[in-house]
Amino acid sequence: MNLNDTEYFRRLLNQRIAELRTEAGKTVENMDVDGNFPDPTDRASMESNRNSILRIRDRERKLIFKIQEALQRLEAGEYGRCEECGEDIGIERLKARPVTTLCISCKSSQEIAERKAKRVV
Repeated sequence: MNLNDTEYFRRLLNQRIAELRTEAGKTVENMDVDGNFPDPTDRASMESNRNSILRIRDRERKLIFKIQEALQRLEAGEYGRCEECGEDIGIERLKARPVTTLCISCKSSQEIAERKAKRVV
């Protein structure tokens, strides 16, 4: 990976983290608004929506940690290398999934092994 690629991914990862944090802040602000719902169905619907949003934010929180790990790998010069085989992951794969730690071949092998394990259970 050359210097231009490194800077591109650093900007991309930092931009994504900023977007996720902004969305999280909006969620917290909107959570404070608690309407008075005389109809139990409306109240249940609001709570269901709130739970869905919280699940999404939890996934985004986990993604922030993955992005931070990717930035650490970038600083250490390990970004873009497969954790399994040590080969280059490939720029196109990194553009599609910047937090990935496995090349296509190793990820495919992992998914096949997971499917086989599910069939056994």
